Amino acid sequence: MARDLTPKYTVPGVERAAAGRIIDVLRLRLHALNDLHLTLKHIHWNVVGPHFIAVHQMVDPQVDRVRDMADDVAERIAALGGVAQGTPGSLVKERTWDDYSIGREDAIAHLGALDVVYTGVIEDVRAGIKVVGDIDPATEDLLIEQLRDLEQFQWFVRAHLESASGTLTTARAETEKDAARAAKA
Repeated sequence: MARDLTPKYTVPGVERAAAGRIIDVLRLRLHALNDLHLTLKHIHWNVVGPHFIAVHQMVDPQVDRVRDMADDVAERIAALGGVAQGTPGSLVKERTWDDYSIGREDAIAHLGALDVVYTGVIEDVRAGIKVVGDIDPATEDLLIEQLRDLEQFQWFVRAHLESASGTLTTARAETEKDAARAAKA
C-alpha cells in the first residue's frame, strides 16, 4: 500500500487491517471505473464513420452501467470505513495506466482501442477478486458481478472486431494505437 488505509472502524466480521487491504484494492477499482466511463463518453463524442450510430448508441448504456459500478465501489469503500476519493486529481495521481490515446477516429479504430482498455480493466478486476476473495465475500461478490458486465461489454466490442472464423483483428495488439490500426486493416 502506498499509504495506510486502515480505517478506524469497519463492517462486522472484517478486521480493520483487512478492511484497509480491501479499500486499497477498491480505491484503484474506483479510479479505473471513473476513467472508463469518461473514456466511453469520449468515444461516444468522437466516433465517426459508417458504423458511427451503432457505436455511438452501444457505448451509452455501458457508460451508465460503469457509472453505477463506480458508485457501488465508492459506497463499499465508505461502508468499510474508508474514504472514496472520486476527484479527478486523485484519479490522475494514483492511476497506473496512461490516458486514452485515440481522438476523433472511425468506429472500428475506437473499438480496437476499447478492446485493449477492457482487457486491462478486466485483468485488474480479476486480480482484485483474488486479493479480496479470502477476506470479504461481500466485496468479492460485488467485483464478480462487475466482472460479468465488463466481460459482456468487451464481447459487444469484440463482435465488431471478429471475423467469421473467430479471429480478432486486434489479437496481437498491445497498445490502444496498435489495436486501432489493426482493427482498421
